[in-house]
Amino acid sequence: MHEHDVIVVGAGGAGLRAAIAAQEEGADVAMVTKLHPVRSHTGAAEGGINAALREGDSWEDHAYDTMKGSDYLGDAPAVETLCQDSPEEVIQLEHWGMAFSRDDDGRVSQRPFGGLSFPRTTYAGAETGHHLLHTLYEQVVKRGIEVYDEWYVSDLAVTDADDPENRECHGVVAYDIKSGELSGFKARDGVVLATGGPGQVYDHTTNAVANTGDGVAMAYRAGVPIEDMEMIQFHPTTLPSTGVLISEGVRGEGGILLNDDNERFMFEHGYANNAGELASRDVVSRAELTEINEGRGIEDEYIDLDMRHLGEERITDRLENILHLAEDFEGVDGLTEPMPVKPGQHYAMGGVETNEHGETCVSGLYAVGECACASVHGSNRLGGNALPELIVFGARAGKHAAGGEFEPARITVGETGDSEIGSIDSPVQLGEVGLTRDDVAADGGTAAAPGSSTLSPAETVDRAVERERARVDRLLNKEEGVNHASVRADVQKTMTQNVNVFREEENLKDALADIRVARERYQDVYVSDPSRTFNTDLIHTIETRNVLDLAEAITLGALARDEFRGAHWRKEHQERKDDEWLKHTMLTWTDGEPRLWYKPVVLEGESKTYEPKSRSY
Repeated sequence: MHEHDVIVVGAGGAGLRAAIAAQEEGADVAMVTKLHPVRSHTGAAEGGINAALREGDSWEDHAYDTMKGSDYLGDAPAVETLCQDSPEEVIQLEHWGMAFSRDDDGRVSQRPFGGLSFPRTTYAGAETGHHLLHTLYEQVVKRGIEVYDEWYVSDLAVTDADDPENRECHGVVAYDIKSGELSGFKARDGVVLATGGPGQVYDHTTNAVANTGDGVAMAYRAGVPIEDMEMIQFHPTTLPSTGVLISEGVRGEGGILLNDDNERFMFEHGYANNAGELASRDVVSRAELTEINEGRGIEDEYIDLDMRHLGEERITDRLENILHLAEDFEGVDGLTEPMPVKPGQHYAMGGVETNEHGETCVSGLYAVGECACASVHGSNRLGGNALPELIVFGARAGKHAAGGEFEPARITVGETGDSEIGSIDSPVQLGEVGLTRDDVAADGGTAAAPGSSTLSPAETVDRAVERERARVDRLLNKEEGVNHASVRADVQKTMTQNVNVFREEENLKDALADIRVARERYQDVYVSDPSRTFNTDLIHTIETRNVLDLAEAITLGALARDEFRGAHWRKEHQERKDDEWLKHTMLTWTDGEPRLWYKPVVLEGESKTYEPKSRSY
């Protein structure tokens, strides 16, 4: 067994920043990651980091833009924390040597971005995430923080109190991809989940193959509520053939969107008469798909993103990476012709419920980054707000896990107020089709159950290891069955078809039915490769279980929320219903079934209350 004060699971931007902060508090920190840190998906972030750095801007304006962008589903205390802390964190990155783009006067450059009232997006060309990862990883190496590289965390070691709020997390179980060794990692002070989003729930996504929502699914199965899972962002500009992201920075620099009639439709068809291409992402994605669905798309599939008029010097200085992506994946020269783009799954606004310090309701368990939901993005994330979330809340969670001092959190996890608690009325709810938690363990064995509360922390970790070892042995020793890849493909297909930008009740029910069938098939899953070393088939089989759990959670939340808010569009409900739906959808595993409940949105900030207004651009 490996033992450290703080265990950070995942080594993207949030995990790296958490590890640095914990180490600064004097903790013995280790990072356990299935990818080498600089291969983490943060490296695919292109556009920039929002921070109020200049005269004429303020954190208050940033907070207002963020609350408006969230369609008033963000929690004001968390939003204000993000906007207050972001400038200091960006300056810290600059002091650590991050190579930000510069203006002629030497200041770091800032560009306009969608939904912002001020050009506050600080950037490093069109490779901001790449530079962020390398800058933070340099600090991890400099500080001697131990990194268990290519160790896949597959379970949490959590005690088994009936009430999740009385449970404790004492560590994790991880599989060494190189050797096949399964080992426990005991955390004396805290475990920080920083595992990224669930993009592989969809088949057209900007996300890497590794983004299977592992941390969210593990926390969910350990009893932690997950919040606003239906809120999935579809980025307006992805390459049709691959889903590769084309940065919002292209539009921030002045790129324009054109339909098959060569119309600048964001203005000419009235989708965003003021902001045009720089309306928030949900608005632009819906506009593009409307153009395509009404016959004005190019080849009935995509629209054009044109940046030729910006000139070669400006493009190569600020957007050079975009030229390479368009050429490599679509055979298009962005200097001389428009680039084909269409909406693709990009980001999860929801995730593991946390407060401003990254704490979950399970003692000792934290979550940060895209796998977490402190509720800074609500129902729609503004471009440029993901990277500051990583560094702001990563720093706060790492410090808190290591025992650092903070003011009490202004948001309490699990607080329901007077909200209704009840099961979702769905014809395909697990209990109604005869499936229980144990039945859908997805490997033919039992579900992940917490360790006994009568055990010591070390014994709790050991028990979790033995349980996981038995599961791996079953998968590797089974000689025939269903290959996980076909199950995952079925889930991705139905999610892309039925739980996309435009959502209809019958389609959502169809998706739940398809997921139910996929769960049943997955109970007969096996691993075709029986070896122990570099067995990616085994890892992907375990990941597919997480894809199943989160696909169901997203769809259940989408079916329950019968309104149109932010990224969540419902054909049958074409209005925002503030009197009914200024509340978060929460899902918890209870008695073997997903149980839906609600908690109110917090609109009261430090010095003002954010009153919901009509959201136009």
